[in-house]
Amino acid sequence: MLTDTHAHLDFYDDLDPVLIAAQAAGISTILAIGIGDGPATMHRALDIARSRSTPKLRLYATAGIHPQEAHQATPESLAKLTTLAADPLILAIGEIGLDYYHADNPDIDTQQSAFRAQMRIAAAAHKPIILHCRTSELATPQAKARYGQADAAQDLLTLLESDWAPTQLPFVLHCFSGTQADANRALAIGGYLSFAGNLTYPKAVTIQQVAAAAPADRILVETDAPFLAPIPLRGQQNHPANVAHTAAYLATLRNTPPGDIAAQTTANFRTLFSLKTEN
Repeated sequence: MLTDTHAHLDFYDDLDPVLIAAQAAGISTILAIGIGDGPATMHRALDIARSRSTPKLRLYATAGIHPQEAHQATPESLAKLTTLAADPLILAIGEIGLDYYHADNPDIDTQQSAFRAQMRIAAAAHKPIILHCRTSELATPQAKARYGQADAAQDLLTLLESDWAPTQLPFVLHCFSGTQADANRALAIGGYLSFAGNLTYPKAVTIQQVAAAAPADRILVETDAPFLAPIPLRGQQNHPANVAHTAAYLATLRNTPPGDIAAQTTANFRTLFSLKTEN
């Protein structure tokens, strides 16, 4: 059975067929990411997990303030996040992090302040964090002009090393798209690498090399649905069922049977979030 470690279930207008297809594809667990359309709606993933989870398709949730909404990390929003973090169905705080990809994103200080505040909330709740980070190398020209030489990935890893590593709690680099050096730094302080549909793209050679060599007990698979549909569905709306394509591609990269990848990544998910093994 497969686990989709990262899906935005609250972004679908009609969730029923999405969940039915996921179960038919052998998906046993989905982690619904709770960023909503901003802090005011970051509870929606938890509402879905509460109302739609079944013994055959377990749904869990996260809550967090995305770096693009870092300017909305007000005392009121952070208080709401603290309350959500206490719910047992909330497995992690996220997705949070840094994003210097678009010129209209909040400034660096605002993003880093919001990131630190949410790390503190996660640490107090004793829960992992799910991290968003877009490489600055691919940023728009306008963003490069605004953010200068700052690199989101390096800033993120530095903050993790200084502020998160002392907690000894794990974290997930969602939709990993960094280098081997980035992966090594993350793995050294308890990180997990989650691979999404872009792993299957022909130009994703560096990501593929990292995925092939990563420790077996630190890999996860995800869809980031409804975004980032894998080959052969690239360009279409993505669905949790499609995590099977990414898992199969990862199995090929690692010269491992697909069933073993499914079992390993699901076991890793349960270890990461201290979930009991299900029969």
